[in-house]
Amino acid sequence: MNLTTEQHEDVAVVRVHEARMVYPILSDFATIVTGLVQQGQRKVLIDLTPVTYLDSATIGCLMDLYRQISGAGGEVKLSGVQKRVETMLTMTGTQNFIEVHPDADSALASFGA
Repeated sequence: MNLTTEQHEDVAVVRVHEARMVYPILSDFATIVTGLVQQGQRKVLIDLTPVTYLDSATIGCLMDLYRQISGAGGEVKLSGVQKRVETMLTMTGTQNFIEVHPDADSALASFGA
């Protein structure tokens, strides 16, 4: 999976560089985010700006990551969510658990970073 990670103060930013987040490529994504949490990261921002499509496996993966991070006393937020992706998040109720922000800057500010 094409993604990058960077640190902004105490927030780890995971930037996805794929148009489609679907089952076959989720393993790398989940491994990277889980690794950040295992290293003690408690604030994670997932930037989905280029993502125009995600499937139900991706929703499940995001919810698993939410449970891991919140269970460790942390927060996970999404930014740059495109309309079609937002619809999927709304239909599944994911946005009731994971905050969604229009862009990375507003999401980072919401962490207090």
